[in-house]
Amino acid sequence: MMVLCFLSRALPRVRHSPSPLGRQVSSASRNKPVLTLFTKKPCPLCDEAKEVLEPYKRRFILQEVDITLPENSAWYDKYKYDIPVFHLNGKFLMKHRVNIQKFEDQLRKLELQSEGNQ
Repeated sequence: MMVLCFLSRALPRVRHSPSPLGRQVSSASRNKPVLTLFTKKPCPLCDEAKEVLEPYKRRFILQEVDITLPENSAWYDKYKYDIPVFHLNGKFLMKHRVNIQKFEDQLRKLELQSEGNQ
């Protein structure tokens, strides 16, 4: 939790771009984990990563952050050579390519925590 506070102070808020995977946000999806994709255009590796994640799209909310937007310059400085970069619920998860095993493990862990809190 302290890391999240530190990041929120150190880096400005981001403007999210619409994403086909994350478009529908309903009250039922508020408990879903948020997968943040730091990207820019063009980004063939980002497109490939979204295809790999397609089968999981009902289990998380995807938010895309265009690091080239002026308000996201801190993210650009941090990730300009590493996209795609993924954060899961605000914590760094992976970069360059989707590590499906790591993604599944962390997603399941968050789902189990969410079930335990209900």
